[in-house]
Amino acid sequence: MAKFVFLFIKNQISFMILDLIITFLFSISPLGEGRVGIPYGILEAELDPILTFLVSLGGNLMVFPLFSYVMKLSNKHLWKSRRYKKSAVYLTRKAKRGTQSNIRKYGIWGLMVFVMIPLPVTGAYSGTIAAFVMQMNYKKSFLAVSVGVTIALLITTVASYYAKLGLG
Repeated sequence: MAKFVFLFIKNQISFMILDLIITFLFSISPLGEGRVGIPYGILEAELDPILTFLVSLGGNLMVFPLFSYVMKLSNKHLWKSRRYKKSAVYLTRKAKRGTQSNIRKYGIWGLMVFVMIPLPVTGAYSGTIAAFVMQMNYKKSFLAVSVGVTIALLITTVASYYAKLGLG
């Protein structure tokens, strides 16, 4: 009996770790970030909301430094390529068009508000691109994106938690 209980607990812990990894991967992916990771963790995997928030926050906070580095490295090594340059200029113009007025007007605060709105296309990836394109100060941009992501994930966590209460 004790062996059965031990195997059952071990199996449950394995599933929980797998669900935490999936939550983290959703949160670091550009296909939804924490706005997908948190609902998955709370509603689908039935993880603790605080643990889900912390795992999603960890993944989403990694976006800015990693993606900034990738963009700098890409520009450094691929700028000579005509196809890359054409694509980069197109994406830069598109990013400026969508974010420039508010971010230029309000600076770092505008970037933070842009990132904290928990809607598609307003997360850490978009904020990182906007900060990179507008050549904003790295440390201030990182702080603005981090605060914006934290607020967005808090909103998403609370909404998911109450959705679970209402659905459960």
